[in-house]
Order: sequence, then structure tokens, then C-alpha cells
Amino acid sequence: MSVGVFKRRIGLTIVMTLLIMVLSGVIFAPAVFAADQTQQSQEVAVATANNAKWGLISAAIAFAAGALAAGFAISRVGTAAMGALSEKPEVGSQALIFIALAEGLCVFGFIACLMILGKI
Repeated sequence: MSVGVFKRRIGLTIVMTLLIMVLSGVIFAPAVFAADQTQQSQEVAVATANNAKWGLISAAIAFAAGALAAGFAISRVGTAAMGALSEKPEVGSQALIFIALAEGLCVFGFIACLMILGKI
């Protein structure tokens, strides 16, 4: 695969990820704001909706940051691991451990996202 094709695929992946995030917000966020409110509790509802909005945004940022960091780390560690495996096949288990450690970044982002969503 040439560098140009790879860059186009990476760009397409980033665009599709952002599109999915926006569509998820459009689909799921209105349910947070659609509750019927009386006049007396309207101010409380606005404050709650604002907190929910910022909570959803921060959860999305936490998950996205973890996923992007994991992707970056795995691209670097995976490349080095495959190079090491081609020279010394007996380091396969160590390479797998390093790749799994890099994948842990995505898990940490997901856990942070769940903790934020639990506070809303």
C-alpha cells in the first residue's frame, strides 16, 4: 500500500469517526433535553440540561482521547513488535504484552467515559 493510499484511508477513518460522533449526539442527546417541564421547575431543568450536555461532551472527549491515544500507541508499538518478531520469533509473547499495554489506553478512556456518564 502506498503512502498516498494510506493517508487517504487515515483521513477517511478520521472523518467517519467524527461523523459517527456527531450522529450519535444528534440521535441520543435530544432525549436528555426532551423532558416535559413545568414553569416552576424550568430553571432547574435548564441547569440540569446544561450539566447533562457538558457531561455528554466530556464523556465523548474522554473516550475519543483514549481511543486516539491507543491507536497511536498501537501503531508505533505494533510496528516495532512486528519488526522484532521478523528478526527473533521467540520475542512474540513480549511483543503481545506491549501491544496489550497500549490497548489499555482505550480501556482507560472507556472507564473514564462510564464514570462521567454515571455522574450525570
